[in-house]
Amino acid sequence: MNAQSNAMAESSIQSQGTTPAAVLAARAMYWSVRREIWENRSVYIAPLAAAAIFLFGFAISMLAMRRDIAGSQLGPAQQRDLLNARYELSAALIMGTALIVGIFYSLDALYGERRDRSILFWKSLPVSDLTTVLSKLTIPLVILPLLSFAISLVTQFLMLVLSSVILAGSGVNIAALWTGVSFFRVSMVLLYHLLTVHGLYYAPIYGWLLMVSAWAPRAPFIWAFLPPFVIAVVEKVALNTSHFLELLRERLVGSQGDGMASHHAPQDFTASLIPHHFFSTPGLWTGLTLAALFLFVAVRLRRYRGPI
Repeated sequence: MNAQSNAMAESSIQSQGTTPAAVLAARAMYWSVRREIWENRSVYIAPLAAAAIFLFGFAISMLAMRRDIAGSQLGPAQQRDLLNARYELSAALIMGTALIVGIFYSLDALYGERRDRSILFWKSLPVSDLTTVLSKLTIPLVILPLLSFAISLVTQFLMLVLSSVILAGSGVNIAALWTGVSFFRVSMVLLYHLLTVHGLYYAPIYGWLLMVSAWAPRAPFIWAFLPPFVIAVVEKVALNTSHFLELLRERLVGSQGDGMASHHAPQDFTASLIPHHFFSTPGLWTGLTLAALFLFVAVRLRRYRGPI
């Protein structure tokens, strides 16, 4: 029996030795990301809670809308506008919730493991600091946008079902409710927005927060937001300009010239799907360069900094 178990162990070691390094790295990255999701349930609980609260409020608003329709206070065009506005508001609420979760997650991602001394355990595992930091960056850049997309899509479908049930028999054309919403077009625009803006364009913000999280001796929130605040105030006092504050504003909410706020302009949503409008923006590549620099520093800091 011992001989058989030893043979199995040797064969397992040999198989691991013949596994390509890229496969081992991908496997370590996969399990590192799963560990982050397991340990940070707010990543999916917060957007789900926001969707549930919005659906509750939406159901109440549909009951009020049914009463207004019964009193002939809303025409067909007003009904359609109200419903469309609520669909957009649901996606905005879920995306905003995911953004807030991503900010606070990034601030605590590397600081938390030093504070509770779990860094001593994780450093004992055969996982590099680069893999650990990249797995933590994957949460706000990839996992949260994809979760937001899926939750928004399900929420909007449930909104359509709720509105059909509540408004049935009130004189509203239920078939028009289903045909008036293009789920494919809207969902593709939403997915594009989440992966590009909330992913690539916000990368330097998350990179900065991770770097501060790896360095801060305490209160990472203060260390993350105090330097930009001081720089903006000093620039305003010394030069009477607000260029740095404007750069931060454009990074967070976008501007008309960088393809970020095309969804605010009165134009076809599908125009924002053209990649060169986004990938030709100089600010995107400058931000990605800064993000890479912040991540490099975060990896070095995690390698040499111990528990708090």
